[in-house]
Amino acid sequence: MAQKVFTITSDSGLHARPATVLVQAAGKFDSDINLEYKGRSVNLKSIMGVMSLGIPSGSQITITAEGSDADAAIEALSETIIKEGLGE
Repeated sequence: MAQKVFTITSDSGLHARPATVLVQAAGKFDSDINLEYKGRSVNLKSIMGVMSLGIPSGSQITITAEGSDADAAIEALSETIIKEGLGE
């Protein structure tokens, strides 16, 4: 299993547009990918799951991936979060 912790730095948090970008990026991988926030974990390939967390600016999230391409998935999602200005 691969995982990485991020801090959301976007002023508007993880709202619909960037959440959609993350879900689309996660959907390119075979691994099971989850996003954890405040003890809740959702499938990062589900826009409804991600939106249900209501992640505001300043929050810490953890993305975990388990499967054959887990490391590549974490790397790609990390690049997406940074490129989209969502977090660090």
